[in-house]
Amino acid sequence: MEEMARRVFDRLLKESLGKSWEGRVTDFFGNHIKRVGLFGVSVEFGAPEKDLRRMVHDFAPALRNLMERLKDVKKAVFLVLDDINGLASSLEFANWIKSLVDEIATAREPLPLCLVLVGLEERRQSLVQLQPSLARVFDLIEIKAWSNSETRDFFRSAFSTVNVAVDDENLTFLARFAGGLPVLAHEIGDATFKFVRDNRIDDDVALKGVITAAEIIGRKHLEPQVFQEIRSDRYRTILRKIAKKPFQIRFKRAELREHLTSDEQDVLHNFLRRMVKLDVIHSDPEGGRGAYRFTNELHYLYFLLEGDARGDADVEPERMSEGD
Repeated sequence: MEEMARRVFDRLLKESLGKSWEGRVTDFFGNHIKRVGLFGVSVEFGAPEKDLRRMVHDFAPALRNLMERLKDVKKAVFLVLDDINGLASSLEFANWIKSLVDEIATAREPLPLCLVLVGLEERRQSLVQLQPSLARVFDLIEIKAWSNSETRDFFRSAFSTVNVAVDDENLTFLARFAGGLPVLAHEIGDATFKFVRDNRIDDDVALKGVITAAEIIGRKHLEPQVFQEIRSDRYRTILRKIAKKPFQIRFKRAELREHLTSDEQDVLHNFLRRMVKLDVIHSDPEGGRGAYRFTNELHYLYFLLEGDARGDADVEPERMSEGD
């Protein structure tokens, strides 16, 4: 909580630098500002621990006092707390949010604050379980994945800024593997750009970019998420068998079972439940009863490549078709 308060006020300080109201903000923070960097040319908020503890408790009054100093130049504070995984499991944070809302609602002086917590639905549920009163507090804003058109526009714009040409077919190919997720689109774009020659993206460059991005995404996200959570070698082998032909990105439980050893068949039910919980795969209503698919095509491609590295799969080097 103290670190959260420090970061909030540090950002408020840095947002004021170079602005006409910088002096009001620095006066407000007083001796809690310290100079850092080479020759002390930059500043940061550096309150001691005991003062940070007090600022957590007096968060609303502190913001209200700051806004009073800025009322003729600023109308409100828009505050976004991102990546709240650790805080979302904290009873102290849940109670703090509830107290903050109650304090603002009952105070004589209004506080023009818009507070946005960014996280998965599971994070909200965690906070509500810790503090049930929060169920009525949140105004939910769903951030949907990009459409195929939006993803194509992202790649087209990104590559145009570095004078790299890409045709519609390869735009569609790159967008398909991004799955509408900006973080995957960025990884694919970065990986593809490294293979660019003659300022254009052809089929070979696009394929190399996607394969490289799958390896990067696997190491960054899937290995910590899946392999560190899963100790069973049987589970890992099943994942590789799903990724290899004939199953590809979609598969059916009954068909998969035929390709497993007896030991793997014994754990198949628990394996599927665990993979769904980890968001690696999900039910596929279009495939009928007992059908599943990988949540994202990069996930599928990673396990296909990972299996190939171990000799478990047969990855063909040519461009993957839509069915693959």
